[in-house]
Amino acid sequence: MVDYVLPDLPYDYGALEPSISGEIMELHHARHHHAYVNGINAAVEQLAEAREKEAFGSLSTLEKNLAFHLGGHVNHSVFWPNMSPDGGDKPTGELAQAIDEYFGGFDRFRAHFQANALGVQGSGWSVLTWDVVAQRPFIVQHFDHQGNVPICMVPLLMLDMWEHTYYLQYRNDKATFVEQWWHVVNWDDVQRRFEAARAQTSGLIV
Repeated sequence: MVDYVLPDLPYDYGALEPSISGEIMELHHARHHHAYVNGINAAVEQLAEAREKEAFGSLSTLEKNLAFHLGGHVNHSVFWPNMSPDGGDKPTGELAQAIDEYFGGFDRFRAHFQANALGVQGSGWSVLTWDVVAQRPFIVQHFDHQGNVPICMVPLLMLDMWEHTYYLQYRNDKATFVEQWWHVVNWDDVQRRFEAARAQTSGLIV
């Protein structure tokens, strides 16, 4: 049984040019994301085999593989629709109001998010999240695919800062990549995720 599948992109590989090249998008989706899907399915199968045989010596490794590959799959499944060939501009409505309230306006939010992305050490993500406990947004760094983000935070907007996202086109000029990425941000998708996240309750006793 296959638990996870590679989602289709909501646009063609070349649709985000010139901000992100079609070559990068194809490699990123068809190779990198597909590898995470294969990895998570393998981890699920190996965990089932370990339970069946009661052979738990490799459990720590299997759990790390589960977290890494599932994190990669989920993050990319948010990242793709977070972008659109019709994207760019600014958020509107209640999302814009929340950004104004908690970040001091869109320009300050953008500066914070961009500095957060460029400050990622090694591989990771810059993420606008919704904290379902405090009922407010935060900007966080997400190390690798799965580290440093509390489970109470729901991703709204994710920017992949792994080198495979930009290096073929921008080399080590991460700042220009991030500047260009703003032109394809799909604020309609971010707004939809914002509305869904606000409707959640944490289930935590705090």
